[in-house]
Amino acid sequence: MGLADLGSVLKIFGGSEPSDDEKAQLAKEVMLMVLARATAADTNIKQVEVDTVASVLQKHTGETFESADIRVAANSSIYEKAPLDRFVASSARKLDTEARVDIAQALKEVVHSDDRVSDYEISFFNQIVGALDLTPAQLMGLE
Repeated sequence: MGLADLGSVLKIFGGSEPSDDEKAQLAKEVMLMVLARATAADTNIKQVEVDTVASVLQKHTGETFESADIRVAANSSIYEKAPLDRFVASSARKLDTEARVDIAQALKEVVHSDDRVSDYEISFFNQIVGALDLTPAQLMGLE
C-alpha cells in the first residue's frame, strides 16, 4: 500500500487508533495530502510545483515521491468525503507535536518556494495550522 492511497488517513478518519508505526505512516500521508493540495489551488497543477513538493517531501520524510503520486494525492476522491481540514484535524489528534510542526514547516517551505506568497497561500497555511491545532509558540519552536 503506497502513501498516495492515503490509507492511514482514511483509517484514522474512520475512528481507528494507530500503532506507533501507523502514526509515522500517518504523519507522512498527512504531509503528502497537505503539500499536494497546496499545488491544487487551481485546476492546472504545474510540474515545477510538483517537483518542489517532491523535494520537500524527500527532505522531511526521507522517501522519494513520484510526480504521479503527488498528483493523485492532490486530486484524490478522498476530498469528496470531507474537506482537507477535517482529515487533517482528525489525523492531527493522533500525531505528536513534533510531527504536526514538521507538517507545518514543510508547508511553509512549499509556500515560500517561488519567493512570493499569495493571499490564497496565507489562508491555506492558516487553515492547515488551525487543523493541526498548533500554537504560535509551537510553530516558533518554543515548546
